[in-house]
This record gives sequence, C-alpha cells and structure tokens, in this order.
Amino acid sequence: MTDKNADSVDDIKFPDGFIEHYSSLTDWSALKDSLLEPVMKSIRVNTLKVTVADLTERLAHEWTLKQIPWCREGFWISHAVGERTDMGNIPGHDEGLFYIQEAASMIPAVVLDPRPGENILDMCASPGGKTTQIAQYIQNTGSITASDIRTDRIAILKRNIERMGVTNCKIVQMPGQQFKDVKFDRILVDAPCSGTGTMRGQPDKIKAWNPEIARRISYEQRSLLHHAYCVLRRGGILVYSTCSMEPEENEAVVDYLLKRHRKTGVEEISIKGLKRSSPIMEYKGESYDHRVERCLRIWPHDNDTDGFFVAKFRKLARK
Repeated sequence: MTDKNADSVDDIKFPDGFIEHYSSLTDWSALKDSLLEPVMKSIRVNTLKVTVADLTERLAHEWTLKQIPWCREGFWISHAVGERTDMGNIPGHDEGLFYIQEAASMIPAVVLDPRPGENILDMCASPGGKTTQIAQYIQNTGSITASDIRTDRIAILKRNIERMGVTNCKIVQMPGQQFKDVKFDRILVDAPCSGTGTMRGQPDKIKAWNPEIARRISYEQRSLLHHAYCVLRRGGILVYSTCSMEPEENEAVVDYLLKRHRKTGVEEISIKGLKRSSPIMEYKGESYDHRVERCLRIWPHDNDTDGFFVAKFRKLARK
C-alpha cells in the first residue's frame, strides 16, 4: 500500500557521514531501501464516537483498510483505485471519527496501557494524537493533563481534543519541568526530538540531517524525563518515546535516568505482531545500563513504518 505517487528519492545524495553513521547502527541496505519509500498512510478509529466495525464498513466502499497488528483501532489505508491520498477530506474526519496517525506513533499509548479512572499526564502533547488515543482507552474517565509550551501548538491540541470528543482533558501551556505538587498514575513523555525516524520519502529531511541536533536536544529530553519521574506516583508507569533513530536521544537518555534514579524499574515491552531490533548498548565509547536492553527500538525497515523508540519505567516503592 506504499504511495507510489510521492516524489522519488532514488537519486538523492546522502549528506556527509550519513551512510557511515547508520551503517554502524543497523543494516544500511535495508534502511536505505525504506528511506527511498514514503511511509504508508494510516488512521486510528476514535472509539469515543464510533465503533471500529461501523467506521471500517463506512469506508470500505472507497478505501482499502488493513489492520495494524499492534493497535486494534489502527489501520493502514489506501484508496481503492490508488488515486487519493487526502485523508483529511475523507467523510468522518472533521466529525472526529478517526485520527490520521502514523502506525508506529500508536505504540506509545499502547505501551502506556492507561486504565479507566486514572490521573494521567501527557507532557508534550501537541498535536494530540496520543492524548486522544489515551482518552479513548480510558473511555473519557479519570483525568488527562495535556501540556505543551507554544501557543500555536496549544491551539492545534485544543482543536483535536474538541474534534475527537475528549471531555476529561485539561490543557495547560507550560514546560514539563514546571509540574510539581501533584502525582500522576501514568505519564507519557513523547519528547521533542530530531525526528530522524520520519525521513522516509522526504528528500528535504534527509538533506537537512545534522548529527549535532541529536546531541543538543538530548539535554532537554533528559530534563523532561527526570521531571516526569519526579511527579510519578510510587508504582506508577512512565513511558518515554521519540520518533528519532539516534542513540543520544534514546538509549543514552534512558541510561541517564537509570543512573540518576537507580532503583527505577524498566519494564519489558512485548507487543504481538510488532518486529523489533536490539537497542544500541554502546555508542561512541559509552556503555549503557543493562536494563536498556528491555527498551523497544524500531527501525523503519522492521515493520515498514517510521523509526521509533519506546521505554517503559515503573517507579518502585521504597523498601
């Protein structure tokens, strides 16, 4: 179902150091092949407003849907005759019956596994895909605090919260580091990142690749993850994710948290139907905590998706 109408990047000249960098981390040939193809379009059915069966039946006359194995509400979608890619113009989108969301981006909320009635923080929430996914999993019960820092991003978040029929969400404009005096049952930190996992079929993103971005942004990611841990209740679950392929933003950030909070539990992530790659356990001469092996690293060629990284922590009770 790959969109063959997108611009080809077959003739792209990769930036200096690009091939060497990724060849040291994964199968370069497989990664290159995936980068030369755009990511498949996908949607998540909003069960706050419609059942999966009802929406899929409604779309089936014009669209081909294929179940995403790791998300029961998620579907890869293509036009039945291969003509249209304008998902936002499909009837039902403006009604909030579904959310256009990349397949790998659905994983963090699945891993968070929120339960009805819980108090949940989505620390870097805009544009709201994962926030609304969490809301449908807890059936608009409990409470969600969704935060972001920029006014324009808050506006997008508000529109999506309203469109999807979410009623249990409080939106706040503030840095994640400023949360205090409250404890959350579960926290999602889908951190701002370099976005190198989203380069598929996008020559401009590939040409703009700069390894220094990952190093610089990792300081913010470490700060956000640490402060999220501080407002997580004992026994609570914290999920950290990025759409980056860079060890500095992923395994190194997890290693930082484990060194700062040594009794933190790292949960195994096992999702049926999802292929995964081994985490990077050593990078640029630095070895990481053995518990980093429990994290989820997904290269674009693993599942024909964007690249993604997910870690799941449990705040252990004091003995």
